[in-house]
Amino acid sequence: MAGDPRRRAGARAFHRQGRLGLATTRQLVLIPSYNTGPLLLETVRAARAAWAPVWVVIDGSTDGSEALLRTAMAGDPNLRLLVLPANGGKGAAVLAGLEQALAEGFTHALVMDADGQHPATAIGAFMAAAAAMPEALVLGRPVFGPEAPQLRVRGRRISNWWANLETLGAGIGDSLFGFRVYPIGPLLRVMRRGGWMRRFDFDPEAAVRLAWAGLPLVNIPAPVRYLRAEEGGVSHFHYGRDNVLLTWMHIRLVFGMLARLPLLMTWRLRRRRHPVTATRPMTPG
Repeated sequence: MAGDPRRRAGARAFHRQGRLGLATTRQLVLIPSYNTGPLLLETVRAARAAWAPVWVVIDGSTDGSEALLRTAMAGDPNLRLLVLPANGGKGAAVLAGLEQALAEGFTHALVMDADGQHPATAIGAFMAAAAAMPEALVLGRPVFGPEAPQLRVRGRRISNWWANLETLGAGIGDSLFGFRVYPIGPLLRVMRRGGWMRRFDFDPEAAVRLAWAGLPLVNIPAPVRYLRAEEGGVSHFHYGRDNVLLTWMHIRLVFGMLARLPLLMTWRLRRRRHPVTATRPMTPG
């Protein structure tokens, strides 16, 4: 809403960051969570041991994980919970957290899943990479263990192939791995333009559109673990529904790539001739 004080504060912070050129970074960890059970508490404790502050967005959970977290982490001034009344999807939860973070002057958010898959021990290294290159999107490149389902490992190669086609080989190491540090202003600019990127399509579309917007991409290896159901592992991925969502997303992005093709090809030619100094032409995300 135009009169929303939080939105107005966020707009002021957004323009202030633009004037500063992101020379100064202020970073937080953002964890969206939907019905992740006891794993949420384990993840938050690990994240808090590595960083402060940590914000958790409860995305309409009904499993009692919010109450468990409030009780166990009561009195921690560096932990904040944002509670959404209904489940809107990962992207919607991230968007809610980013709007609030921008309004409070944060420049970067490391987004990680609440289900224990992402390595909290790598938070410091990812934040350091973002501080060293604040204009960049810092992407995790997953290192899979033997327990990783091969169907998922092979399936993500398809999405990675499409993402790099849609960006003409911008260098997206993994389009689906959600352990990333986002510059908040550029990501919000992209997400405010439309109603996509609110569910499982958030991670790949964010990477593609931020690459289109000219952000440098930094890929850092990070271990990923898959927990079995008996270990408390939780997955909200629905093969039918979410594969349809991803297919439609890639169709949209291919058409978006074609509309931006002259600028993207110009950037690619510059990068081939001057691989160190070439900068990508800015295109709308």
